[in-house]
Amino acid sequence: MRNLIVLAFVGLFAQLVDGSLGMAYGVTSSSLLLAAGVAPAAASAAVHLSEVGTTLVSGAAHWKFGNVDWRIVGILAAPGFVGAFVGATFLVSLPGDEAKPWIAGLLLVLGAYVVWRFLTLAGARPQFKGRVSAKFLAPLGLVAGACDAIGGGGWGPVGTTSLLSSGRVEPRKVVGSIDTSEFVVSVGASIGFLLALGSAGINFGWVGALLVGGVIAAPIAAWLVRHLPARILGVAAGGVIVLTNTQTIAEAAGASGTMVLGLVSVLAALWITLIASAVKVERAARRTTTREPVPV
Repeated sequence: MRNLIVLAFVGLFAQLVDGSLGMAYGVTSSSLLLAAGVAPAAASAAVHLSEVGTTLVSGAAHWKFGNVDWRIVGILAAPGFVGAFVGATFLVSLPGDEAKPWIAGLLLVLGAYVVWRFLTLAGARPQFKGRVSAKFLAPLGLVAGACDAIGGGGWGPVGTTSLLSSGRVEPRKVVGSIDTSEFVVSVGASIGFLLALGSAGINFGWVGALLVGGVIAAPIAAWLVRHLPARILGVAAGGVIVLTNTQTIAEAAGASGTMVLGLVSVLAALWITLIASAVKVERAARRTTTREPVPV
């Protein structure tokens, strides 16, 4: 029971961050499940089945607050479904013990990218002119969907960062559209896992716990997306992902407990420093915005 309660809080935190940033539910939840010793396919299956519910609630909340571009959702959804289904089938075919460090490596890279993205690029002020072409969105959906199923998360880190870097979509519309289209991606991955693993290979207790926490957080995150500093949340969430997956990789490589503790401690100190830096940059940005003259 205690483990399920912890998972519920994991789902709540992960969805709070995901609904505010457009990323991190999958990578955060999967990272913690892997660190707890869960096989990659089982971890990703539990996360994606819970996401069917959380993304539905999150998408409805984002729609209510006007955060969704339905053109983007419509183009991303189908390729994302296909990519997620193929990725889930591929992941199940990999031996669990061999796949675990490789999946942890993918998650670590995604986590590091989340930190870098929100620490160094979040201060940009794009003009959001024009619109993103279907030739860009369709391949993006396919690749992001596959990464999401294989890594237990990736739809947000790949999709959100790609759309933000285009400079053509308002950030809140990026987050809302990615979260809404993720419902279809989660369905595709879940079908793939159910067909490959069967219901006996999935722990529905984990699914339920993650789902409860995520559903509670989804509408709160959709409301907060206009108010919370994404830079700070992004660095905080990315740091958790890096720390947990570094531990998984080090243990798989045969490192002693002392070496793992030392490595994680150094990274934790660096993580705290980066969060402090993000807070400093955010405060400076707010002061600059406050001083800007109001146009007449």
